[in-house]
Amino acid sequence: MTSPSRSDALPSEPVLLTEFNQYLLLERGLSQHTLQAYRRDLLQFIAWLQGSDTNAKSLFLDGVDYNDFDLLAVTTDQLKGFVADSFQQGKNARSVARSISALKTFYYWLLDEGKVVSNPVSLLPKISQVKKLPGVLSEQDVDRLLAEPDLSDPLQARDRCMLELLYATGLRVSELVGLETGQVSIQQGLVRVTGKGQKERLVPLGELALDEMESYLRSVRPEIAGISQDKVLFPSRKGGFMTRQAFWYRIKKYALQAGIESSISPHQLRHAFATHLLNHGADLRSVQLLLGHSSVSTTQIYTHVANYRLQQLYQEHHPRA
Repeated sequence: MTSPSRSDALPSEPVLLTEFNQYLLLERGLSQHTLQAYRRDLLQFIAWLQGSDTNAKSLFLDGVDYNDFDLLAVTTDQLKGFVADSFQQGKNARSVARSISALKTFYYWLLDEGKVVSNPVSLLPKISQVKKLPGVLSEQDVDRLLAEPDLSDPLQARDRCMLELLYATGLRVSELVGLETGQVSIQQGLVRVTGKGQKERLVPLGELALDEMESYLRSVRPEIAGISQDKVLFPSRKGGFMTRQAFWYRIKKYALQAGIESSISPHQLRHAFATHLLNHGADLRSVQLLLGHSSVSTTQIYTHVANYRLQQLYQEHHPRA
């Protein structure tokens, strides 16, 4: 069994990766296929550290010097951002778990070599426990979506109010379609929500959502024909409570009209609510209470993408970054 030569390494590949490759080949006897998979996953992580959306191969062709990256200074927070970003890009849990396995093996090797004092990957949650995030809607996408309903049509005006409320409060779609008129207080600017486990929470309405709700109750809801129950806040065409599936269908229609190409669902507006709040400086505990999560660990997943984006903004705009 021969040692791989330096020429086997890609241009500008970090020396640490070449040494790691030798360890995997000579001491662990891994196949060439496995060696290539490990190297590919590690290079993709380095490419992610650079903040590029391109893959590792194209980065090498562009002449990126991978030795610019200090792999010995990687933190667990960076790794959490990598995991969240991988899910956001559509990678499945199996693919992400494989990448994390390669990183874990790499950092355990560095630990054995005395090059690091701890393995930052060891503190990551198990990938099987990490939920895949729905695609992130930008603030511009949300604005385009909310602008689509035709306010001259009572049903579409109702939809506009529902969309505004969903984005302003982060309600679950089941909570939204099941709202009754008595759960909304215009005077206090609050919605009283009954969530999972019959737990109640009070969610504030922002100024735009409050104006939308006040206009809806005054001018739109009375025009929806056939309301069979006075308590139904957002009646369907037949007058009863709308189903989740019906609302999902209507969101997809507006997204198509707005030219939003990514797959969209009501839960994505809940996710946008949480992510955009964190992007603008909200604390995790407040977002947890607004979402109605019983544990802050459930809310934690929303911070990974937000934190990574804040780090990017800092690096781009702070004079001493």
